Amino acid sequence: MASSLIIGTRGSRLALVQAHSVARDLEAGSDDLSVEVRVLTTKGDADRDASLDTFGGEGVFVKELERALVAGEIDAAVHSLKDLPTSLPGGLAIASVPERVDARDALISRGGAGLADLPQGARVATGSPRRRAQLQHYRPDLRFAGIRGNIDTRLKKLAAPDGPDAIVLAVAGLQRLGWTDRISEILSPEVCMPAVGQAALAIETRENDRPTLEAARRIDHLQARQAVTAERSFLHRIGGGCHTPVGAWGRIEDGSLVLDAVLAADNGEWIVRQSLRGRPEEGADVGRRLAEAVLDQAAQADPTRPNDQAAQADPTGPSRPSRPSTESQ
Repeated sequence: MASSLIIGTRGSRLALVQAHSVARDLEAGSDDLSVEVRVLTTKGDADRDASLDTFGGEGVFVKELERALVAGEIDAAVHSLKDLPTSLPGGLAIASVPERVDARDALISRGGAGLADLPQGARVATGSPRRRAQLQHYRPDLRFAGIRGNIDTRLKKLAAPDGPDAIVLAVAGLQRLGWTDRISEILSPEVCMPAVGQAALAIETRENDRPTLEAARRIDHLQARQAVTAERSFLHRIGGGCHTPVGAWGRIEDGSLVLDAVLAADNGEWIVRQSLRGRPEEGADVGRRLAEAVLDQAAQADPTRPNDQAAQADPTGPSRPSRPSTESQ
C-alpha cells in the first residue's frame, strides 16, 4: 500500500472541498497513508470570461490534471465526473467512483420563486445546452443567457442589479458547499434530466500505479459506479457534439438498474425521454440499448438528425470515446 500520495485538483472552492473530502476518505480507508492535495489551473479555469464553446469543449477542466498525472507530478486526480471526457489518455483509468450525492439540478431565483412561478419572459442564466433545451421545452416563454464562473461567482451575478431572474446549478455542488438554503426549487428529472455523471466524483490514476489504484478502490462505491457506467455507455452510443442537449440518470432501485435519459433539440422544440431497467452489472449494455431506442425516436422527431453514430470502444473499459461536459457546475 502506498505510504503517501499526491492528488491533483482544480482550485475552485467546490473542487477543493471535493478533493479534501476524497483525501480524508483515502486516509481513513488505508493504514498509515498520507495524502497531499495539489492545486493545478486548468484551461477552463484560466479564462473564466470566454464561453466554453470557444475552447472546443474537449476536457477543458481536466487536461492539465491528466498531463500532470501522466508526467508523474501527481498520483491521482479528483474530477467532477461530468467534466471527465469519455476518452481517457492512454495509461490512465478511473480507479474509483465514491458514493454519489443528489444528481438533480436546482433553480435559484431572485425572489425564491420556483420554475412554474417565474414571471412571463423571465431571464434564466445557464451555460448548459442540456438545461436550456429542457427548460425551454417546459416553458417556451423563458429567455436564456449564458453564464460562466464558479458557484459563488454565479450567485454574485444573480444578485447583481443587472443580473438574471434565475440561474440553474447542480444540487450536488450546493450541497457540498453547504449552500442548499439558496435553492428555490429542486428540479424534477422529468423536467430537467441531470447531466451524465452529475454529482459523482472520479478518481483518475495511472493504470500501472498499483499502490494508488488499491488505495482508491477502497473508497469505490459499487452502486455509484454501476449507475455512471450505464450513463456513460448511453452517452457513448448517442455520440454527437459536446454541446448536444443530452442527459441521463442511473440508479439502483430494488436490486435493478434504472436508467432514464433525454435527448432534445437545441431549441427545445422536440424532446425524447425514455427509461430502461436491467441488471446492475450490465450497465454498459443497458446504456447502449437505451441509446438505440432514444436515437430511433429522435430520428422520428427530427428526420434530419443522423442516428448512425456507432460506438468505437467499450465504455466500461479504461479507454472511452470522447464527449466531455461543458457544464462546470
